[in-house]
Amino acid sequence: METRKAKLTEGPVGRHLVKMTVPMLLGISTMMAQGLIDAWFLGKVGDEALAAFSFGFPILMIITSVAIGLGAGTSSVIARAIGADNHRRARRLATDSLLLSFIITASMAVVGVLTINPLFKALGAPADMIPMIRTFMTILYTGVPFLVVGMVGTSSMRATGDTVLPGKIMIAGAILNVILDPIFIFGLGPIPALELNGAATAALIARGTMFVTTLWFLVHRLDLVSFNKPDPAEMKQSWKDILHVGLPAAGTNAIIPVAMTLITAMIARYGHEAVAGFGVASRIESLVLVVFYALSSVIGPFVGQNLSAGKEQRIQESLRLCAIFCMAIAVAIAVLLALGSGFLPTLFSDSPAVNNVTRLFLLIAPISYGAYGIVMVMNAAFNGLGKPMPAVYVSVTRMIILYLPMALLFRQWFGIAGIFAAYASANLLSGLLSYVWARRAAHELCRIADARHSLQASQNQ
Repeated sequence: METRKAKLTEGPVGRHLVKMTVPMLLGISTMMAQGLIDAWFLGKVGDEALAAFSFGFPILMIITSVAIGLGAGTSSVIARAIGADNHRRARRLATDSLLLSFIITASMAVVGVLTINPLFKALGAPADMIPMIRTFMTILYTGVPFLVVGMVGTSSMRATGDTVLPGKIMIAGAILNVILDPIFIFGLGPIPALELNGAATAALIARGTMFVTTLWFLVHRLDLVSFNKPDPAEMKQSWKDILHVGLPAAGTNAIIPVAMTLITAMIARYGHEAVAGFGVASRIESLVLVVFYALSSVIGPFVGQNLSAGKEQRIQESLRLCAIFCMAIAVAIAVLLALGSGFLPTLFSDSPAVNNVTRLFLLIAPISYGAYGIVMVMNAAFNGLGKPMPAVYVSVTRMIILYLPMALLFRQWFGIAGIFAAYASANLLSGLLSYVWARRAAHELCRIADARHSLQASQNQ
């Protein structure tokens, strides 16, 4: 078993961030690539399957946002416990988070299965596509507990400063999913061609495997799971601490797919080809933004450990370095997507209508990716600091106050291009807001922590 130590409170800040980000970048990149391959395989099945997949994508992202929220809450409290050298508490928190995430997500899966028909009718799915969507989503909902509990488990790993192990688990799971995709989608030997349902079945098996692997490492390698009977009061406190960050963090992440669901309904007025094109563009975007996802997954544990250790300068330097990196890498992304906008859409569909929508998105949205990256990183920093509400306010501002109203307005003037321009504008404005707010919050929390430590030191004398 390994001893949990506060690894992130000493040494060069930049080196820590790079060392932690690279494994997560590889892991998340592989998973994003797997999602892109899913879309490519389904494009071979037909535009209707691709459109059904696109209708389900925002719902899956809402579920994933709950996992991210619970993971953020878990990572935040464990990182701060480790920074304060309270290793027994860190172990208890990791164990209680797994139980809590299972209870929540199993309940969500049941509700999801029972509401498939009315939900997707409300989202504008054509009546003849509802049976296809229903069977596809039922399989996906079955895998929700495996997905979420596994993600919460890897968040516990990251809280210790170890990103190599969760990165390896993510890579292995994505590779398994890619191997299973063509087998279940197109059929092989005794396995029939399940088409859209095959993609869901492959995901279910891969997520179940990742869940079992994650749990094994938490128990046998990291010693982060306790099998002792929990004290009810302590478990209640653990759940309260986790949900203090986890609920707002889940809300922060859920705001995005909820708004994107409304945007999808807006785009559906232009036809199912437009929805398919937007779905392809969203998959491409998820892949190119992977570096920001990776960076946001490590900033929380870093600022959490350093907050408990009272090291404000290290927190402020990490926020500054992250913002500079986001803006620099976003320029390269925008140029590459503009150059590839004529080629990339054709990898997923032969339909000119689908490809035109994807191409339009890739020419407009990427100009704002640097600011979007800053939003992701700063929101994760808020969670790591144990102050999740500013992240909620930033996300509400970005998606509800800015994006949706501007999309409704701009589409009247510019059509579907106006919807994409509204997205870029909302990213740029909210990026500046989140950066300024995060730096001020870090300063205030560190000042409060210093005062508390000084008071405790005087009382102990």
